[in-house]
Amino acid sequence: MTIAAKLTSILIANRGEIACRVIRTAKRLGLRTIAVYSDADAEALFVQMADEAYRIGPAPARESYLDAAKILAVAKEAGAACIHPGYGFLSENAEFADACAAAGIVFVGPPASAIRAMGLKDAAKALVEKASVPVVPGYHGAEQDADFLATEAERIGYPVLIKAVAGGGGKGMKKVDKAADFGDALTSAQREAQNAFGDARVLVEKYVLSPRHVEIQIFGDSHGNVVHLYERDCSLQRRHQKVIEEAPAPGMSADVRSAMGRAATEAAKAVGYVGAGTVEFIADGRDGLRADRFYFMEMNTRLQVEHPVTEAITGLDLVELQLKVAAGEPLGFTQEDVTATGHAVEARLYAEDPEKGFLPSTGKLWALSFPHGEGIRIDTGVEAGDTVTPFYDPMIAKVIAHGATRDEALDRLGVALGEAIVAGPRTNLAFLKKLTEAEGFRKGPFDTGFIDRNISALGAEPQPLDAAAVAAAALQLEEERQEAGMIAAAGRAEGETRSPWLDPDAFSLMPRQPLGLPLLVDGERVEAQIEWHGDDARVSLPGHEIGEGEHEVALAEGEGGTWFALHRGRQTAVALFDPFTVDLDATSGSGGVVKAPMHGKLVAVFVAPGEAVTKGQRLAIVEAMKMEHVLTAPRDGTVSEVAGEPGMQVAEGAKVVVLGE
Repeated sequence: MTIAAKLTSILIANRGEIACRVIRTAKRLGLRTIAVYSDADAEALFVQMADEAYRIGPAPARESYLDAAKILAVAKEAGAACIHPGYGFLSENAEFADACAAAGIVFVGPPASAIRAMGLKDAAKALVEKASVPVVPGYHGAEQDADFLATEAERIGYPVLIKAVAGGGGKGMKKVDKAADFGDALTSAQREAQNAFGDARVLVEKYVLSPRHVEIQIFGDSHGNVVHLYERDCSLQRRHQKVIEEAPAPGMSADVRSAMGRAATEAAKAVGYVGAGTVEFIADGRDGLRADRFYFMEMNTRLQVEHPVTEAITGLDLVELQLKVAAGEPLGFTQEDVTATGHAVEARLYAEDPEKGFLPSTGKLWALSFPHGEGIRIDTGVEAGDTVTPFYDPMIAKVIAHGATRDEALDRLGVALGEAIVAGPRTNLAFLKKLTEAEGFRKGPFDTGFIDRNISALGAEPQPLDAAAVAAAALQLEEERQEAGMIAAAGRAEGETRSPWLDPDAFSLMPRQPLGLPLLVDGERVEAQIEWHGDDARVSLPGHEIGEGEHEVALAEGEGGTWFALHRGRQTAVALFDPFTVDLDATSGSGGVVKAPMHGKLVAVFVAPGEAVTKGQRLAIVEAMKMEHVLTAPRDGTVSEVAGEPGMQVAEGAKVVVLGE
């Protein structure tokens, strides 16, 4: 009997890229697909792809994708046979799994008991220790008093990691190097954990030196079979969030793989695991991967974002396997049947600005295209014309490359990133491409601190003006200006007298004179000059060397006369300068206006009018896309105005605090 005969229809309780991913496999298997969406996603790609779609509430996740009652009501109304939770949102919510079962709807995931057992990091560590799985030294108990946790941190020895007991994805996780920083880091971790997972509890553990993050993909069925599908290396991270993942792990020997695989399957068996799961380990990488130097971190009781690299090397469709197991069927293969071919790498393309501390970026995608070469796979939930909002994770796409060797896979990934076109929000495209070319990553060894140690070389800091990009956009703007002039001239009423010398056409008895073109480049005034040599126009920018590369620039048109110039993965926004749109606050010269760096929620304000502050002092915190961003004083001064209060939404560039002298 086929899967579709047992599970005739599926509701995807998620959005974006993973919803599209599940819908594709479900349709291939013959299932009727049902989407749910918030107001922000009414026109989203996954909504268009699904056979049916139902609105479940406003944009904030707590009022839509995290509202289990609404989702179950839709599932009943639509006659869904099963619910796939994707990852994030309700995917590791045991109460939701129980509610599905009570409603007679199959939850495509592990039993609620397994989610509970592994859903809290402290309880999970205690459980796997009983199964002889090594864990990181630390405090994993129930006491949450701040002074007590600070004492435990001293006992463990700095540096330490504060980690949210619930959830994952780097949220509620802070590395602390010295005791003086522990209090603020604890408060921030608890607040992030509460906002992201509804649970502020944390644990404290030793920070492993030269850490490698290696995870094992496991699968279990309801017939007692548990296998692992090799490992993934997720050590390229920033702020504890994965950036590039690969499979197999570089430097992984057969004996270490066997030891890790055995530990992972034992942990799964200890909770009667069924379905897809990932057991995550932290390894001391100072002497390479060793069987006696890896430690259990946590188990994710769901599909992982990086699952495509496992699919690439094993040839398995993990969503199909999830549905097969959910339908009560056996996996149909044993550990000995699992083989790996070649190497696969995945890069997470985000709407964020590496040059500004990786701040999330929002806005309309004016252009979006990806190459489709050999060994390349693109998983995305957006298309050109869509808008990246501040309400959800800022991922635009996952770019996956598979090759016979690691070098071939990385080469293919680098080429694909170089050929991708994304215009509108800022992205980490150029940063990812530089990562694929970084010698330390290509040759190893590397650990989770690699990006932080090489942040400058990777271009994740303010970069000089991209003269080649500006030149290409300037020529486009001048061409538009001339065309507009020609249209205006052609439309003049017949009989109107006008000197032919003033017409903006190609007729001239004298050489064309250089033209000054005032531009606004990424919000800054830039003077360009265009010179003509026959029909050939060349742009110069005082103080900037253009050099070669103009022909590598791609242009995408935005709104209001703005052109996005895309050059080597980096985006430059160029428009004609309009003196009537100058931001007076930005040009006042006081340096005292502290603005929201992105659209988000103002969650805390630490100062009041009349209060004296010093340079670097915390003024407020803005939360966007589930992460906190601290606003600090740009100089010494006195607070003259506080323009917002906790709980309010602020737009990118909105005034939050103003400092006087």
